[in-house]
Amino acid sequence: MSVLDRFKPASGAKASRPTPSDVISGFVTALFSIPEGMAYASIGGFNPVSGLYSGMFATLIGSVFARTVLMVTTLTSAIALSSQSVLSKAGLDPTNMGNLAMLTVLVGIVMLLFGVLKFGAAMNFVSSSVMTGFTVGIAVQIVAGTLKDITAYKPTAHNTLMKFVDCFAHIGEWKLSAVIVAVATVAVWAVFRMVKKVASLATLLALAVVTVVVAVLHTDVETVGDIASVPRSLPPFTMPDLTAAPDLLLGAFAIALVGLAQAAGISASVPNPDGSRSNASGDFTAQGAANIVGGFFGSLATGGSLSRTGVAVSAGAKTRWAGIFAGLWLVLLVLLVGSVAEIIPMPVIGGLLLVIGGELIMGRWPDIKLVFKTAPLSAVALVATFIATTQFPLQDAILFGAALSLVLYCVQAARAARLVALEPDGDEWRVVAVPASIPSDDITVLHHSGVALFAEVPRLDDQWPTVDDDAHHPVLILSVRTLPDVPSATLMKLLRTRVEKFQKRSGRLMIAGVSPELLNTLRRAGLTDLIGDDNIVPADDHIFSALDVAYARAQDWLSQQPH
Repeated sequence: MSVLDRFKPASGAKASRPTPSDVISGFVTALFSIPEGMAYASIGGFNPVSGLYSGMFATLIGSVFARTVLMVTTLTSAIALSSQSVLSKAGLDPTNMGNLAMLTVLVGIVMLLFGVLKFGAAMNFVSSSVMTGFTVGIAVQIVAGTLKDITAYKPTAHNTLMKFVDCFAHIGEWKLSAVIVAVATVAVWAVFRMVKKVASLATLLALAVVTVVVAVLHTDVETVGDIASVPRSLPPFTMPDLTAAPDLLLGAFAIALVGLAQAAGISASVPNPDGSRSNASGDFTAQGAANIVGGFFGSLATGGSLSRTGVAVSAGAKTRWAGIFAGLWLVLLVLLVGSVAEIIPMPVIGGLLLVIGGELIMGRWPDIKLVFKTAPLSAVALVATFIATTQFPLQDAILFGAALSLVLYCVQAARAARLVALEPDGDEWRVVAVPASIPSDDITVLHHSGVALFAEVPRLDDQWPTVDDDAHHPVLILSVRTLPDVPSATLMKLLRTRVEKFQKRSGRLMIAGVSPELLNTLRRAGLTDLIGDDNIVPADDHIFSALDVAYARAQDWLSQQPH
């Protein structure tokens, strides 16, 4: 498949045509993008207008190429906070459009490379417990980021958890009008949320109702217009500041991981209506293209958004055109009535962010309980990732989480590795206890179950039967049907040691079920000459036929030995 082929829509959706429900869904999604996009940009310390721009061309391009056809690509809370963290650590101005464009384009390039190199399966190695800890940490950061908007007091503490302590220690400096507006926003949202017919529009309705009331009553609170003006125009074309690239590259990699990890769960939650198969690597490519294009038009870094996708689906999305229309509608809304957004009170946005943070935590609550009930090691990973997310820069936290996921995988895989003994039972093989030692003039069969990680070797070495010094003609057949094509060098060293021990006692160590790739590995390790071609039995289409062949050879060899 060529690189250009990766930008083609999924086959089942290629000929899809827009439906009336796609037009309506796109309009609802665009309306929802106004408060949520501005809110997410706000918690990252960016101009709220950038949140609007992030739902335009990036959303449109992402929907054109996504293999999960209903996925909406836009700014998310985790990406906003991660972007702010990356720029802050690099010492770059988050209000400089050149810096933002460079970061967004770099994130797009990383995502695009992940897609082209088919790294979609790699996201399976980011454990659920790590993502749960990261998501809950993000939720706490979101709530901490609202404190200034809902109280009018800006905490001076840099530590996320200490911001709450700082804010409540200065409760006397809170502005009552801001608190009342924020609480009213949450209350109005809750009321609409309980009405089934408009539940999916609760955020939008709460924004509209409370904003109108505040404007009518002339309530003294900070508004979007006090922070930035919303021009009734298309996003300005912005060239990335190439001089910022070296300082942003590692952070862009971390943001890409955040975005891709969030988007990876969408395909499982929202299957393609046309029956076509989703493709994680194809979605990576689509998100990469969305960021590269969006970066030149005022967008912050974007990724697949489960919340925005959920809005689109609940509003009747049937094809990828729903996302395309969402981007187009938002462009039209900003051109026609964009300046109206300036009257939105910041406590309203803060109140909606409180809701979003709470929903993130509650959405993960079943996962948290399950992890703590069933997987102690995963629970430690969850807590560690949560602490890292709330105490360290987010790009460091996600890299820490990814590394922790890999360590967890290796630990679990090493724990699962074992040797089992087999013995013939008519035409079948049955499992028996692994013997403490390998007898003379007899055949012992061991079957390896594992993934050939170097960490398995001590465990396998402990399980391996001993060969007595006075043993003669011992035979061991090692069945490696499930052994991966690229075993570890440490395992190769273990095999060499065992083969040499058998040869010193006039015995044989045979390997059955060897794939062509494993045979090449053994050859490169210099083991084929040591083991002998007759002691290596290739795998075939039948699971235990190679073992049957090896066992017959061993019986024939033993019958020829002097006793």
